[in-house]
Amino acid sequence: MLTTERSEKLKALAANRQPSLTIILENVHDPHNLGAVLRTCDSVGIVEIHALYTIESKFKLKAWTGHRSSSGAKKWVQVHYHDNVDDCFAAVRQKHDKIYGTHLAEDTVSLYKLDMVQSMALLFGNEHRGVSDEALAQLDGNFLIPQVGLTKSLNISVACAVSLYEAKRQRLVAGMYGQPFDTANVTHQQLYDKYVHISRPPKLT
Repeated sequence: MLTTERSEKLKALAANRQPSLTIILENVHDPHNLGAVLRTCDSVGIVEIHALYTIESKFKLKAWTGHRSSSGAKKWVQVHYHDNVDDCFAAVRQKHDKIYGTHLAEDTVSLYKLDMVQSMALLFGNEHRGVSDEALAQLDGNFLIPQVGLTKSLNISVACAVSLYEAKRQRLVAGMYGQPFDTANVTHQQLYDKYVHISRPPKLT
């Protein structure tokens, strides 16, 4: 039975979700990185992410996802798996206006100059190879995380966390968090209904 307290928590969860923000992980093969990313996504209110695998196998990671690597975050963040770059980008562009990648190029801008209030996706590449040429060709731009240390590289899960919390900061300033649950808001209601379903204990057979 869903208590009133639990219902209010789920309503607040639904109202603070950010459906206009998502990420794409390209050939990220470490399940612990994927799990850490999922926890961060849940923390900032992301509804769903996209995992693209053209080299690494998605099957092992699918088996890990939702277990110890993600501490249950997959329960609240849906993962869409893709094995084709074009299909992945097409699916993302159905809901998001821009896609930016973490890659050093002529058009690269600082993370802190990126407008993260807009409808957007952030692409993070493989831990060692980075973003593929196929994916780079479809990006709307690139960004980097400014660093002052000698080691100019961050773990993928750390880079994702830094980027998403900058997005959260900008969206907090824009008033995109802290809104009350609105029964007339279709997205709010759909997410609430989904979370109520998720929260129900499994039926005994």
